[in-house]
Amino acid sequence: MNTKPYRPYQGGGLWGRTVTFLGFLLLVFPLVMFLLAPFSLQKFAAFPAAGGVYLILYGLTARCPITTGRVLRRILLALLALAVVAFAALEAVVLTGARTEIARGEEEPEVMVIFGCQVKPWGPSELLQDRLDTALTYLEDHPDMTVVVSGGQGPDEPMSEAQCMYDYLVEHGVDGENIVLEDNSGNTWENIQYTLELFQDGTVEPTGKILAVSNGFHLARIRLLWSRKWEGTYTLSTLAAPSSHLPSRLSMYLREPFALVKSWLLDR
Repeated sequence: MNTKPYRPYQGGGLWGRTVTFLGFLLLVFPLVMFLLAPFSLQKFAAFPAAGGVYLILYGLTARCPITTGRVLRRILLALLALAVVAFAALEAVVLTGARTEIARGEEEPEVMVIFGCQVKPWGPSELLQDRLDTALTYLEDHPDMTVVVSGGQGPDEPMSEAQCMYDYLVEHGVDGENIVLEDNSGNTWENIQYTLELFQDGTVEPTGKILAVSNGFHLARIRLLWSRKWEGTYTLSTLAAPSSHLPSRLSMYLREPFALVKSWLLDR
């Protein structure tokens, strides 16, 4: 005869309380980021926040009836597995898009667009310098090419990204007369939107033969948004800059799949 007492509830055992506590600890981290971290890092606070919410929900299942808790945990684990698969698929899109692809012949680029990135108090960040150095290498063989530098000024930047790029290029021998500044944009969608306005109002000679320059992780999203914004026939070539700063490279490849989803849903 089974004398084991019937327990309809698990009572929120030690493992449940521990996981819930860890979840709350993880939620403290993004709060600290918002209060103390620079603006350029605050955008990453969503990652630990999402992890904290997940751990809290998982831990709270210990307070449910045994059968219900088991079902809820399986659902949460299934959602986690789906999220991992979706992230892997999006990461594959980002990695596949991280390539240089330059049209030749009649479709060879006529205007270069360099996408901005964070400016430090001492000058361009590592990622931005990678973009600029890659552009300079191409411009050595195309010195008369029109260059659009695109990027506004963030709250933690000493100047606009466009002005910083202009100064760097001129210091390295590019003719300032060939450089056009777009210094109003605050994200990739605005980079493209405001740059295309320069073509439309005649500031830059209208052409559909563009060379977009950015770090490799950024190019898949640029192609997506350019095709959404540009009306008519165009050829978008891409020049993939390396990401020489390892911490920045890792963080951006983790961030970019989420940015790709955000742009696909909201940037219109």
